[in-house]
Amino acid sequence: MTAFTSPAVPLQINRGIVVQATDQPATEAAQQAVNGELQALGLTAAVEGSGCTPAPGDLQWVLKQERIDAWMPDLNTFALCERAGLQSRSHTADLAREIWLTLLASPVAWVFPSAEELLSAVRMRLFIVQAARKTALDFHTSEAERPNDCWTYQKETGFTVRPGSPLIDALIKATQPEASGMLYAFSCYRATEYILLLAIAQEAQISNPALLAALQKQWETRAVMSGRFHEVFLREIGSIDEPLPISYYIPGDRVWFRNPDDASSDVAGFEGSWVFYLGGGQFSNFWQRNKPFTLASKCVDVYQWRNGTTRDANGELQMNEELVEQLVDTTMTQPAEVERITQRMYRLRDPQGVYAQGGAMDTSRESPRWVRPGTTDIVLPGMY
Repeated sequence: MTAFTSPAVPLQINRGIVVQATDQPATEAAQQAVNGELQALGLTAAVEGSGCTPAPGDLQWVLKQERIDAWMPDLNTFALCERAGLQSRSHTADLAREIWLTLLASPVAWVFPSAEELLSAVRMRLFIVQAARKTALDFHTSEAERPNDCWTYQKETGFTVRPGSPLIDALIKATQPEASGMLYAFSCYRATEYILLLAIAQEAQISNPALLAALQKQWETRAVMSGRFHEVFLREIGSIDEPLPISYYIPGDRVWFRNPDDASSDVAGFEGSWVFYLGGGQFSNFWQRNKPFTLASKCVDVYQWRNGTTRDANGELQMNEELVEQLVDTTMTQPAEVERITQRMYRLRDPQGVYAQGGAMDTSRESPRWVRPGTTDIVLPGMY
């Protein structure tokens, strides 16, 4: 990877990576840990800051501006791998480089309470991408299935893990057909929860066994789902009022593509689509994992929902998924139509409840909370 140098310029403290340190020994340890990781990945020459202190107790690392201009112009990260010569789809080290580079280029500071939390955050993103690539499911909005040998269901508690069944193994078996030989019914939202929980549990196994034990006990008794899952486990950056750049994504981000069509968004499960950014310009496709979405194909997919909406014999809105798949396949052979649809969809979404000129693109991204002993901010609901 080519590295460039530039004259020293004042750093903007509201971007890149910031690590907090409480005293001089902690500062030196954090500098050594982060700089060591950057050096191991061959990124040192592309970074400025290297642990400078923009504010008392803070250390900062940012990607040099000429590297942002060359690799991520206008903070568009979709072509980063091509521009920087990375093969993140096939090489774990390059995926780690892509994660670090996009974090370092962030227009909003990623603030970590320790270097250890930063390293865990990068590792969890690796776990998310790796699991999302392996995940294959049977899409369903009203039915759900799990492997009977390690999961059980009660309406009051949701799907819980059978006592003695390790949570990590149960999550893998439910989402990765190589582990079970089966495809299980999921909604896309619940599927993203399982992949996020798996990454958190895998990292806890490495760096915080007490947290893994607590997660195991929680899921043996009551699942944490939906809005509560978001509150307990996730950090969200960006908002309607302060949106992230429309083309800025970090591998491992949980992303929502909103359905901007008022009529078809009334079909249960088709209000939008939850996916992960895999890096290399790709988004996860849980239903055809060997055909990950590009930005264009995902925009076309969500757009065609408006043309696949029907009513059943009882007058209830339904989605003809076979028709949608046919429409998407046909559209993707028509470059002009792909361009037209992408331009319509590649806009920031309208606020909730509004269907005007907004597109499918969300203003925020979601990722796991901190997990290390002493600094984790995951507080389980106390339902176990």
